[in-house]
Amino acid sequence: MSTRTALVTGASSGIGEATARKLHALGFTVYGAARRTGRLQDLARDGVRPLAMDVTDDASMLSGIGEIMAATGRIDVLVNNAGYGSYGALEDVDIDEGRRQFEVNVFGAIRLAQLALPQMRAQGSGTVVNITSMGGKIYTPLGGWYHGTKFALEALSDCLRLEVKPFGIDVVVIEPGGIETEWGAIAADFVEETSGRGPYAAQASAVARTLRSGSNPKRNSPPTVIADAVGKAVTARNPKTRYVAGFGARPLIAARRLLTDRLFDTLISRAVGLPRA
Repeated sequence: MSTRTALVTGASSGIGEATARKLHALGFTVYGAARRTGRLQDLARDGVRPLAMDVTDDASMLSGIGEIMAATGRIDVLVNNAGYGSYGALEDVDIDEGRRQFEVNVFGAIRLAQLALPQMRAQGSGTVVNITSMGGKIYTPLGGWYHGTKFALEALSDCLRLEVKPFGIDVVVIEPGGIETEWGAIAADFVEETSGRGPYAAQASAVARTLRSGSNPKRNSPPTVIADAVGKAVTARNPKTRYVAGFGARPLIAARRLLTDRLFDTLISRAVGLPRA
């Protein structure tokens, strides 16, 4: 059999970069996709193939899949990692920004799955890995659009898993907890820009502080823990449907399952440091 081929989106940093390196180390031919290939040069020097791709642009995705097929003739693993956190009070976030959050985090992932699945069905094998978040199982203030995308991707992944099982294709969800990446700082900037003034300003300040704590390695896990989970999933004979990894993920998901809505509201409000009414 030819060397297995993997496509990892959002590969320019963080979880995507670590995952591309992990799959390359496991012997895959890896394409690392990002909007700006300049940030992929370190990966390219280490053997990962850079691929320009914008997951909000259908022509870009079609071109990228076509390039992979022309070069390798197969797609064995699709890791949908590209995404960002659009934070701000639901009252404040412009509706077009909400749509963009879904375009990047949800529609881009499912569109790439649509493009990869015909080849996977022809092969009789393949794995679609969707990076969601513990945020697809829990909720936090001022993160409504972000959590909405992750809840949606969880549900779509479950449906897709049932649909493609007869063709020998696996669908796996990875649910990261707190990870030491650029993501938190970017989300913090969003919440301050969107809700840093006005009636939600005090909440925005508290949420921004919590999000920026993601740069603290003592509090959060390195991206490699997620890359390792992806590696386990794509090399397992019978992968689990979900892998939970990263700081705080297991206890918070368990708390959401066990606590009432009101008790979980209190837990999250205190954890974020929201001002009391």
